[in-house]
Amino acid sequence: MKKASTASVSHTEETIKELRADRQFAVAYLKAALEELDDPNNRAAGLLALRDVAEAYGGLGMVAEQAGISREAL
Repeated sequence: MKKASTASVSHTEETIKELRADRQFAVAYLKAALEELDDPNNRAAGLLALRDVAEAYGGLGMVAEQAGISREAL
């Protein structure tokens, strides 16, 4: 008996889609990410969330360029 294959979608890809589609969600997600940065135990989660928001809006390079800073500084 063959097992039916199921397609999987990465959590990050789905999050980025939602961030692009719903600006209010993106703002709330960004606020939550910034709060996580204040907690040393959750800083990594905050950084990953910031990366998701940046990717949803053109990538880190684009966000850095629009902010007038280098990608590395971002």
